[in-house]
Amino acid sequence: MSTTHVLISGGGIAGNAVALQLLRAGVQVTVVERAEAPRPGGQAVDLRGPSKEAAERMGLLEGIRRYQLREFGMAYVDGAGREYARMSMEDFDGTGPVAEIEITRGDLNQVLLDEVAKAGGQPDYRYGDWIEDIRQDAAGVDVTFASGRIGRFDLVVGADGVHSATRRIAFGPEEQFTTFLHGYCAFFTMPTPAGIEPGWMTMRTVPSAAVAIRPDHDPATSKAILTLRTPENPALRRDVAAQKQLIRDMLGRAEWHAPAVLATMDQTTDFYFDSLTRVDMPSLSAGRVVLLGDAGYCGSPMTGMGTAMAIVGAYLLAGEIATTPDDLAGALRRYEQRVTPFLTTAKELPGGGIKMMLPTSRFVTALGRFNMRVLTSPLMLPLTRKIFMPKDDGFTLPVY
Repeated sequence: MSTTHVLISGGGIAGNAVALQLLRAGVQVTVVERAEAPRPGGQAVDLRGPSKEAAERMGLLEGIRRYQLREFGMAYVDGAGREYARMSMEDFDGTGPVAEIEITRGDLNQVLLDEVAKAGGQPDYRYGDWIEDIRQDAAGVDVTFASGRIGRFDLVVGADGVHSATRRIAFGPEEQFTTFLHGYCAFFTMPTPAGIEPGWMTMRTVPSAAVAIRPDHDPATSKAILTLRTPENPALRRDVAAQKQLIRDMLGRAEWHAPAVLATMDQTTDFYFDSLTRVDMPSLSAGRVVLLGDAGYCGSPMTGMGTAMAIVGAYLLAGEIATTPDDLAGALRRYEQRVTPFLTTAKELPGGGIKMMLPTSRFVTALGRFNMRVLTSPLMLPLTRKIFMPKDDGFTLPVY
Protein backbone atom coordinates (compact mmCIF):
# COMPACT_ATOMS: atom_id res chain seq x y z
CA MET A 1 0.00 0.00 0.00
CA SER A 2 1.39 3.36 -1.08
CA THR A 3 1.26 6.35 1.23
CA THR A 4 0.06 8.47 -1.71
CA HIS A 5 -3.51 9.69 -1.13
CA VAL A 6 -5.52 10.84 -4.18
CA LEU A 7 -8.80 12.76 -4.01
CA ILE A 8 -11.08 12.24 -7.03
CA SER A 9 -13.80 14.80 -7.62
CA GLY A 10 -16.59 13.09 -9.54
CA GLY A 11 -18.07 9.61 -9.18
CA GLY A 12 -18.92 9.07 -12.84
CA ILE A 13 -17.20 6.89 -15.43
CA ALA A 14 -13.93 8.84 -15.51
CA GLY A 15 -13.66 9.15 -11.73
CA ASN A 16 -14.54 5.54 -10.99
CA ALA A 17 -12.25 4.22 -13.73
CA VAL A 18 -9.19 6.03 -12.35
CA ALA A 19 -10.19 5.10 -8.79
CA LEU A 20 -10.32 1.43 -9.77
CA GLN A 21 -6.86 1.39 -11.32
CA LEU A 22 -5.30 3.38 -8.48
CA LEU A 23 -6.79 1.04 -5.87
CA ARG A 24 -5.39 -1.95 -7.72
CA ALA A 25 -1.99 -0.24 -7.63
CA GLY A 26 -2.22 0.18 -3.85
CA VAL A 27 -2.89 3.93 -3.89
CA GLN A 28 -5.23 5.39 -1.25
CA VAL A 29 -8.33 6.86 -2.86
CA THR A 30 -11.12 9.18 -1.75
CA VAL A 31 -14.00 9.89 -4.18
CA VAL A 32 -16.35 12.81 -3.63
CA GLU A 33 -19.56 13.00 -5.69
CA ARG A 34 -22.16 15.78 -5.61
CA ALA A 35 -25.08 13.40 -6.29
CA GLU A 36 -26.59 11.57 -3.34
CA ALA A 37 -26.06 8.16 -4.95
CA PRO A 38 -24.73 6.63 -8.19
CA ARG A 39 -26.88 7.80 -11.09
CA PRO A 40 -28.65 5.01 -13.00
CA GLY A 41 -29.69 4.98 -16.65
CA GLY A 42 -28.47 7.77 -18.86
CA GLN A 43 -27.54 7.93 -22.51
CA ALA A 44 -25.96 4.99 -24.34
CA VAL A 45 -22.18 5.19 -24.65
CA ASP A 46 -19.80 3.06 -26.65
CA LEU A 47 -16.36 1.50 -26.54
CA ARG A 48 -14.19 1.09 -29.61
CA GLY A 49 -10.53 0.96 -30.56
CA PRO A 50 -8.20 2.09 -27.73
CA SER A 51 -11.08 2.48 -25.22
CA LYS A 52 -12.20 -1.10 -25.81
CA GLU A 53 -8.60 -2.25 -25.39
CA ALA A 54 -8.26 -0.25 -22.16
CA ALA A 55 -11.55 -1.71 -20.84
CA GLU A 56 -10.32 -5.19 -21.65
CA ARG A 57 -7.03 -4.64 -19.82
CA MET A 58 -8.99 -3.29 -16.85
CA GLY A 59 -11.06 -6.48 -16.74
CA LEU A 60 -14.34 -4.72 -17.52
CA LEU A 61 -15.57 -6.57 -20.61
CA GLU A 62 -17.20 -9.47 -18.76
CA GLY A 63 -19.33 -7.06 -16.74
CA ILE A 64 -20.04 -4.91 -19.78
CA ARG A 65 -21.33 -7.91 -21.73
CA ARG A 66 -24.00 -8.45 -19.05
CA TYR A 67 -25.47 -5.00 -19.71
CA GLN A 68 -24.59 -4.56 -23.38
CA LEU A 69 -27.33 -3.11 -25.58
CA ARG A 70 -28.50 -4.96 -28.68
CA GLU A 71 -28.04 -2.26 -31.32
CA PHE A 72 -27.86 -2.93 -35.02
CA GLY A 73 -27.54 0.54 -36.51
CA MET A 74 -29.33 3.81 -37.31
CA ALA A 75 -32.47 4.36 -39.39
CA TYR A 76 -33.69 7.73 -40.72
CA VAL A 77 -37.41 8.46 -41.19
CA ASP A 78 -39.65 11.23 -42.46
CA GLY A 79 -42.64 12.78 -40.70
CA ALA A 80 -44.87 9.83 -41.58
CA GLY A 81 -42.33 7.33 -40.21
CA ARG A 82 -41.23 6.16 -43.66
CA GLU A 83 -37.60 5.08 -43.69
CA TYR A 84 -35.40 6.76 -46.29
CA ALA A 85 -31.93 5.59 -45.16
CA ARG A 86 -30.17 3.32 -42.71
CA MET A 87 -26.60 2.60 -41.59
CA SER A 88 -25.98 -0.78 -40.04
CA MET A 89 -23.27 -1.55 -37.51
CA GLU A 90 -21.85 -4.20 -39.88
CA ASP A 91 -21.46 -1.62 -42.66
CA PHE A 92 -18.90 0.16 -40.48
CA ASP A 93 -17.30 -2.87 -38.80
CA GLY A 94 -18.63 -1.78 -35.42
CA THR A 95 -16.75 1.54 -35.45
CA GLY A 96 -19.29 3.85 -37.10
CA PRO A 97 -22.14 5.90 -35.56
CA VAL A 98 -23.24 2.75 -33.70
CA ALA A 99 -20.37 0.75 -32.21
CA GLU A 100 -20.01 -2.95 -31.53
CA ILE A 101 -20.20 -2.32 -27.76
CA GLU A 102 -22.98 0.00 -26.61
CA ILE A 103 -24.03 0.31 -22.95
CA THR A 104 -25.94 2.91 -20.94
CA ARG A 105 -23.81 5.31 -18.94
CA GLY A 106 -25.36 4.19 -15.64
CA ASP A 107 -24.75 0.50 -16.38
CA LEU A 108 -21.10 1.11 -17.28
CA ASN A 109 -20.70 3.08 -14.08
CA GLN A 110 -22.16 0.16 -12.13
CA VAL A 111 -19.69 -2.24 -13.77
CA LEU A 112 -16.88 0.03 -12.55
CA LEU A 113 -18.34 0.25 -9.04
CA ASP A 114 -18.64 -3.54 -8.88
CA GLU A 115 -14.94 -3.83 -9.73
CA VAL A 116 -14.04 -1.11 -7.21
CA ALA A 117 -15.80 -3.15 -4.52
CA LYS A 118 -13.60 -6.15 -5.39
CA ALA A 119 -10.35 -4.16 -5.67
CA GLY A 120 -9.70 -3.82 -1.95
CA GLY A 121 -7.82 -0.90 -0.48
CA GLN A 122 -10.88 0.45 1.39
CA PRO A 123 -11.90 3.29 -0.95
CA ASP A 124 -13.57 6.26 0.76
CA TYR A 125 -16.70 7.28 -1.21
CA ARG A 126 -18.50 10.45 -0.09
CA TYR A 127 -21.81 11.07 -1.88
CA GLY A 128 -23.71 14.32 -1.50
CA ASP A 129 -20.52 16.37 -1.06
CA TRP A 130 -18.19 18.39 -3.26
CA ILE A 131 -15.08 20.57 -3.26
CA GLU A 132 -15.48 24.18 -2.16
CA ASP A 133 -11.84 25.28 -1.92
CA ILE A 134 -8.36 24.05 -2.83
CA ARG A 135 -5.12 25.34 -1.30
CA GLN A 136 -1.80 23.91 -2.50
CA ASP A 137 1.72 23.96 -1.18
CA ALA A 138 4.92 22.13 -2.13
CA ALA A 139 4.00 19.04 -0.10
CA GLY A 140 0.27 18.58 -0.72
CA VAL A 141 -3.25 19.94 -1.17
CA ASP A 142 -5.64 21.13 1.53
CA VAL A 143 -9.27 20.74 0.42
CA THR A 144 -12.40 22.19 1.99
CA PHE A 145 -15.68 20.43 1.20
CA ALA A 146 -19.24 21.72 1.11
CA SER A 147 -20.02 19.54 4.12
CA GLY A 148 -17.47 21.48 6.16
CA ARG A 149 -14.97 18.64 6.22
CA ILE A 150 -11.32 19.43 5.56
CA GLY A 151 -8.74 16.99 4.19
CA ARG A 152 -5.18 16.90 2.98
CA PHE A 153 -4.20 14.96 -0.13
CA ASP A 154 -1.20 14.41 -2.35
CA LEU A 155 -3.19 14.92 -5.55
CA VAL A 156 -6.65 16.08 -6.64
CA VAL A 157 -8.19 14.63 -9.81
CA GLY A 158 -10.97 16.75 -11.33
CA ALA A 159 -13.32 14.29 -13.04
CA ASP A 160 -16.47 16.31 -12.42
CA GLY A 161 -17.70 16.96 -15.96
CA VAL A 162 -17.99 19.78 -18.46
CA HIS A 163 -18.97 22.31 -15.79
CA SER A 164 -16.19 21.17 -13.44
CA ALA A 165 -16.01 23.04 -10.16
CA THR A 166 -12.52 21.64 -9.63
CA ARG A 167 -11.38 23.20 -12.90
CA ARG A 168 -12.94 26.54 -11.98
CA ILE A 169 -11.21 26.64 -8.58
CA ALA A 170 -7.77 25.47 -9.74
CA PHE A 171 -7.56 26.81 -13.32
CA GLY A 172 -10.02 29.68 -13.74
CA PRO A 173 -13.53 30.54 -14.98
CA GLU A 174 -15.28 28.06 -17.27
CA GLU A 175 -15.59 30.49 -20.19
CA GLN A 176 -11.80 30.58 -20.56
CA PHE A 177 -11.72 26.95 -21.65
CA THR A 178 -15.09 26.18 -23.26
CA THR A 179 -16.52 26.76 -26.73
CA PHE A 180 -20.25 26.73 -27.44
CA LEU A 181 -20.95 24.52 -30.47
CA HIS A 182 -24.16 26.22 -31.63
CA GLY A 183 -26.70 24.00 -29.93
CA TYR A 184 -28.12 22.00 -27.05
CA CYS A 185 -28.97 18.38 -26.40
CA ALA A 186 -31.46 16.60 -24.16
CA PHE A 187 -31.90 12.95 -23.12
CA PHE A 188 -34.53 11.08 -21.12
CA THR A 189 -36.23 7.71 -20.82
CA MET A 190 -39.62 7.04 -22.42
CA PRO A 191 -41.88 4.05 -23.13
CA THR A 192 -40.93 2.46 -26.43
CA PRO A 193 -43.47 3.64 -29.03
CA ALA A 194 -45.32 1.11 -31.16
CA GLY A 195 -43.66 0.50 -34.50
CA ILE A 196 -40.07 1.19 -33.40
CA GLU A 197 -37.84 -1.48 -34.91
CA PRO A 198 -36.08 -3.38 -32.09
CA GLY A 199 -32.36 -2.76 -31.93
CA TRP A 200 -32.34 0.24 -34.26
CA MET A 201 -31.80 3.87 -33.30
CA THR A 202 -34.33 5.83 -35.36
CA MET A 203 -33.99 9.54 -36.16
CA ARG A 204 -36.23 12.27 -37.55
CA THR A 205 -34.75 15.64 -38.59
CA VAL A 206 -36.52 18.95 -39.13
CA PRO A 207 -35.03 22.42 -39.68
CA SER A 208 -32.63 23.16 -36.78
CA ALA A 209 -33.66 20.11 -34.73
CA ALA A 210 -33.64 16.33 -34.54
CA VAL A 211 -35.42 13.75 -32.42
CA ALA A 212 -34.12 10.20 -32.10
CA ILE A 213 -35.36 7.13 -30.24
CA ARG A 214 -32.67 4.70 -29.16
CA PRO A 215 -33.00 1.16 -27.75
CA ASP A 216 -32.67 0.66 -24.00
CA HIS A 217 -31.54 -2.37 -22.01
CA ASP A 218 -35.23 -2.99 -21.25
CA PRO A 219 -37.19 -3.38 -24.55
CA ALA A 220 -40.18 -1.67 -22.91
CA THR A 221 -38.27 1.60 -22.65
CA SER A 222 -36.16 3.71 -24.98
CA LYS A 223 -34.02 6.82 -24.76
CA ALA A 224 -35.27 9.99 -26.39
CA ILE A 225 -32.36 12.00 -27.81
CA LEU A 226 -33.02 15.60 -28.83
CA THR A 227 -30.55 17.88 -30.62
CA LEU A 228 -31.26 21.57 -31.14
CA ARG A 229 -29.36 24.07 -33.27
CA THR A 230 -29.95 27.45 -31.66
CA PRO A 231 -27.96 30.45 -30.36
CA GLU A 232 -26.46 30.30 -26.90
CA ASN A 233 -28.73 31.35 -24.05
CA PRO A 234 -27.01 31.29 -20.63
CA ALA A 235 -30.38 31.72 -18.91
CA LEU A 236 -31.26 28.14 -19.90
CA ARG A 237 -28.54 26.70 -17.63
CA ARG A 238 -30.74 26.06 -14.58
CA ASP A 239 -34.22 26.87 -15.90
CA VAL A 240 -35.79 23.47 -16.63
CA ALA A 241 -39.13 25.01 -17.62
CA ALA A 242 -37.42 27.20 -20.22
CA GLN A 243 -35.42 24.21 -21.48
CA LYS A 244 -38.58 22.19 -22.06
CA GLN A 245 -40.35 25.13 -23.69
CA LEU A 246 -37.47 25.52 -26.13
CA ILE A 247 -37.77 21.83 -27.02
CA ARG A 248 -41.53 22.18 -27.59
CA ASP A 249 -41.02 25.25 -29.78
CA MET A 250 -38.43 23.54 -31.97
CA LEU A 251 -39.98 20.06 -32.20
CA GLY A 252 -43.67 20.82 -31.92
CA ARG A 253 -44.23 20.18 -35.63
CA ALA A 254 -41.79 17.32 -36.11
CA GLU A 255 -44.57 14.70 -36.47
CA TRP A 256 -43.59 10.98 -36.34
CA HIS A 257 -43.27 10.08 -32.61
CA ALA A 258 -42.37 13.63 -31.59
CA PRO A 259 -45.76 14.22 -29.84
CA ALA A 260 -45.18 11.13 -27.65
CA VAL A 261 -41.65 12.29 -26.88
CA LEU A 262 -42.87 15.74 -25.84
CA ALA A 263 -45.66 14.27 -23.74
CA THR A 264 -43.22 12.01 -21.90
CA MET A 265 -40.78 14.87 -21.28
CA ASP A 266 -42.96 16.35 -18.54
CA GLN A 267 -43.29 13.02 -16.72
CA THR A 268 -39.81 11.53 -16.96
CA THR A 269 -37.60 11.41 -13.86
CA ASP A 270 -34.26 11.51 -15.69
CA PHE A 271 -34.56 14.61 -17.90
CA TYR A 272 -31.11 15.90 -18.90
CA PHE A 273 -30.41 19.10 -20.84
CA ASP A 274 -27.11 20.84 -21.56
CA SER A 275 -25.25 22.86 -24.13
CA LEU A 276 -23.09 21.27 -26.80
CA THR A 277 -19.73 22.40 -25.49
CA ARG A 278 -16.08 21.74 -26.28
CA VAL A 279 -13.41 21.93 -23.57
CA ASP A 280 -9.79 22.75 -24.46
CA MET A 281 -7.14 23.20 -21.79
CA PRO A 282 -3.68 24.75 -22.27
CA SER A 283 -2.48 22.20 -19.69
CA LEU A 284 -4.23 19.33 -17.91
CA SER A 285 -2.52 19.98 -14.59
CA ALA A 286 -1.95 22.92 -12.28
CA GLY A 287 0.44 21.91 -9.55
CA ARG A 288 -1.17 19.00 -7.71
CA VAL A 289 -4.54 19.27 -9.48
CA VAL A 290 -5.11 17.33 -12.71
CA LEU A 291 -8.14 17.07 -15.01
CA LEU A 292 -9.67 13.90 -16.42
CA GLY A 293 -12.51 13.23 -18.88
CA ASP A 294 -14.99 15.96 -19.81
CA ALA A 295 -13.54 18.30 -17.19
CA GLY A 296 -10.31 18.48 -19.18
CA TYR A 297 -11.16 17.42 -22.71
CA CYS A 298 -14.73 17.33 -23.94
CA GLY A 299 -15.52 17.27 -27.62
CA SER A 300 -19.30 17.41 -26.97
CA PRO A 301 -21.77 14.50 -27.28
CA MET A 302 -21.65 14.93 -31.07
CA THR A 303 -18.23 13.26 -31.23
CA GLY A 304 -19.52 10.06 -29.63
CA MET A 305 -16.09 9.75 -28.00
CA GLY A 306 -16.65 11.15 -24.50
CA THR A 307 -16.60 7.77 -22.77
CA ALA A 308 -13.66 6.61 -24.87
CA MET A 309 -11.63 9.64 -23.78
CA ALA A 310 -12.64 9.10 -20.14
CA ILE A 311 -11.63 5.42 -20.12
CA VAL A 312 -8.36 5.92 -22.01
CA GLY A 313 -7.49 8.97 -19.91
CA ALA A 314 -8.19 7.14 -16.65
CA TYR A 315 -6.09 4.17 -17.74
CA LEU A 316 -3.15 6.44 -18.64
CA LEU A 317 -3.39 8.69 -15.58
CA ALA A 318 -3.56 5.79 -13.12
CA GLY A 319 -0.80 3.96 -14.95
CA GLU A 320 1.57 6.91 -14.76
CA ILE A 321 0.79 7.63 -11.09
CA ALA A 322 1.33 3.99 -10.18
CA THR A 323 4.63 3.97 -12.06
CA THR A 324 6.11 6.85 -10.02
CA PRO A 325 3.88 7.54 -6.99
CA ASP A 326 6.76 9.49 -5.39
CA ASP A 327 7.12 11.71 -8.48
CA LEU A 328 3.60 12.97 -9.15
CA ALA A 329 4.80 15.94 -11.20
CA GLY A 330 6.58 13.57 -13.59
CA ALA A 331 3.54 11.28 -13.72
CA LEU A 332 1.25 14.19 -14.66
CA ARG A 333 3.62 15.34 -17.42
CA ARG A 334 3.75 11.85 -18.92
CA TYR A 335 -0.04 11.48 -18.65
CA GLU A 336 -0.57 14.66 -20.66
CA GLN A 337 2.06 13.70 -23.23
CA ARG A 338 0.50 10.27 -23.74
CA VAL A 339 -3.18 11.24 -23.82
CA THR A 340 -2.93 14.35 -26.03
CA PRO A 341 -2.41 12.53 -29.38
CA PHE A 342 -5.52 10.45 -28.73
CA LEU A 343 -7.58 13.51 -27.76
CA THR A 344 -6.64 15.40 -30.92
CA THR A 345 -8.48 12.88 -33.09
CA ALA A 346 -11.20 11.91 -30.60
CA LYS A 347 -12.46 15.51 -30.26
CA GLU A 348 -13.04 15.97 -34.00
CA LEU A 349 -16.69 16.32 -35.01
CA PRO A 350 -17.76 13.69 -37.57
CA GLY A 351 -19.66 14.78 -40.66
CA GLY A 352 -19.08 18.50 -40.22
CA GLY A 353 -20.79 19.05 -36.86
CA ILE A 354 -24.21 20.48 -36.09
CA LYS A 355 -24.29 22.89 -39.06
CA MET A 356 -24.16 19.95 -41.46
CA MET A 357 -26.36 17.74 -39.29
CA LEU A 358 -29.14 20.31 -38.76
CA PRO A 359 -29.65 22.86 -41.56
CA THR A 360 -31.92 25.78 -40.72
CA SER A 361 -34.12 25.78 -43.86
CA ARG A 362 -36.71 23.31 -45.10
CA PHE A 363 -35.07 23.12 -48.52
CA VAL A 364 -31.59 22.24 -47.20
CA THR A 365 -33.13 19.81 -44.70
CA ALA A 366 -34.90 18.03 -47.56
CA LEU A 367 -31.66 18.09 -49.56
CA GLY A 368 -29.92 16.51 -46.56
CA ARG A 369 -32.44 13.65 -46.57
CA PHE A 370 -31.74 13.08 -50.25
CA ASN A 371 -27.99 13.14 -49.63
CA MET A 372 -28.32 10.61 -46.80
CA ARG A 373 -30.30 8.32 -49.08
CA VAL A 374 -27.51 8.56 -51.66
CA LEU A 375 -24.69 8.15 -49.12
CA THR A 376 -26.20 4.94 -47.72
CA SER A 377 -26.70 3.37 -51.14
CA PRO A 378 -24.45 0.39 -51.94
CA LEU A 379 -22.56 2.41 -54.57
CA MET A 380 -21.65 5.24 -52.20
CA LEU A 381 -21.15 3.24 -48.99
CA PRO A 382 -17.32 3.08 -49.29
CA LEU A 383 -17.21 6.91 -49.33
CA THR A 384 -19.67 7.13 -46.45
CA ARG A 385 -17.45 4.87 -44.37
CA LYS A 386 -14.59 7.35 -44.81
CA ILE A 387 -16.82 10.24 -43.71
CA PHE A 388 -18.32 8.69 -40.58
CA MET A 389 -15.72 6.22 -39.34
CA PRO A 390 -13.10 7.57 -36.90
CA LYS A 391 -9.65 8.17 -38.31
CA ASP A 392 -6.88 5.74 -37.45
CA ASP A 393 -4.37 8.01 -35.75
CA GLY A 394 -1.98 5.19 -34.99
CA PHE A 395 -2.44 5.66 -31.25
CA THR A 396 -0.93 2.82 -29.23
CA LEU A 397 -2.04 2.19 -25.67
CA PRO A 398 1.00 1.68 -23.40
CA VAL A 399 1.27 -1.37 -21.16
CA TYR A 400 1.82 -0.71 -17.46
